[in-house]
Amino acid sequence: MLYYLFRYLDSLDIPGSGMFAYISFRSAAAVITSLLISLLIGKKIILFLQRKQVGEVVRDLGLEGQYRKEGTPSMGGIIILASIIIPVLLFARLDNIYIILMLITTIWLGFMGFLDDYIKIFKKNKAGLAGKFKIAGQVGLGFLVGVVFFFSDDVMIVERVSYSTLSLRERVEIVENGPVAASQDEVNIERKSTKTTIPFVKNNEFDYRWLVSFVKGPARQPLTWIVFVVVVIFIVTAVSNGANLTDGLDGLATGVSAIIGAALGVLAYVSSNIIYARYLNIMYIPGSGELVIFASAFIGATIGFLWYNSYPAQVFMGDTGSLSLGGIIAVFAIVIRKELLIPVLCGIFLVENLSVVLQVAWFKRTKRKYGEGRRIFLMAPLHHHYQKKGYSEPKIVTRFWIVAIILAVLSIVTLKIR
Repeated sequence: MLYYLFRYLDSLDIPGSGMFAYISFRSAAAVITSLLISLLIGKKIILFLQRKQVGEVVRDLGLEGQYRKEGTPSMGGIIILASIIIPVLLFARLDNIYIILMLITTIWLGFMGFLDDYIKIFKKNKAGLAGKFKIAGQVGLGFLVGVVFFFSDDVMIVERVSYSTLSLRERVEIVENGPVAASQDEVNIERKSTKTTIPFVKNNEFDYRWLVSFVKGPARQPLTWIVFVVVVIFIVTAVSNGANLTDGLDGLATGVSAIIGAALGVLAYVSSNIIYARYLNIMYIPGSGELVIFASAFIGATIGFLWYNSYPAQVFMGDTGSLSLGGIIAVFAIVIRKELLIPVLCGIFLVENLSVVLQVAWFKRTKRKYGEGRRIFLMAPLHHHYQKKGYSEPKIVTRFWIVAIILAVLSIVTLKIR
């Protein structure tokens, strides 16, 4: 909202108001504002949750120090959501399709997580929101993102292609935007595309059209978009559940999410700058620069929340925070066409997810075969395995953060690895 106010003030030649035209300035303002919101209102929200007796109910898992967490306020994800949404509303361009998508994602999954926590705490139902409703919410969000990508004319990428390969309509558009030299072989053109970035591969791009290459004729394009929507749904569901499973130790999911958010912010910036995009040989995505502001608010919100969530935690984020953090990361990666980097960038979430899947699958298989279930890990998710082995909680969290930093750096480095 402030963006539009200062644009108007700039038209009146008021000194300093032109600063809001720069993404770097608005990003810095967003991260500072989100930090202040989380730090200043965080304590008040924690005290409010304590008065309402919104405390964590600890199950007996046989873990050292688990009962010290009994009664710690949950639903602290409200702090994270407020610290993201308010700065974005203040400093981002609200007519940007990518900002709209990210705000919808934050509110959508935040509300779903809030319902889950509300049922667990106030309705005294440990199961929380039924799994089918969680899946339906995640699927619905994934479907919405896919549909927006298909129908919105604001969702485009810029490709550098040979002028001779352009259709007549595209040639007319190019000429209308400016003269084309007779010797000019390649031109930049905006296109709606199902291409995405793929790491460790020459040309660094993958087109979902390849998955339906067996289909010929006019049916191929709509089928390609259907496949894309299915992939989006899978990614949103997997990453949000991975973040939820990772939220088992003080500061673990919060710190890992902040690191991932920083990497996504870097990727969004280079994707929105045509000079950097051309230098790194990655696709240029017009309008994605506004996502740097969202990423800045995300980083500020998670780091600010870590002030209260670090060991020993004064508040837990609950599903209100963990589901929304995972969903935000997934949709952000999809929007900047970096979703195939998620197995690397979100490696912590992936491993936590896999540890649960493998543990359950192996237990069921061995129970059918031997009459007694056996385990791969001492306990799943993976962070509890290390707790069982005697590692202290802060040591596990710190080492997971280090691994997350390594994976984030590796994800950024893939831009130049072919």
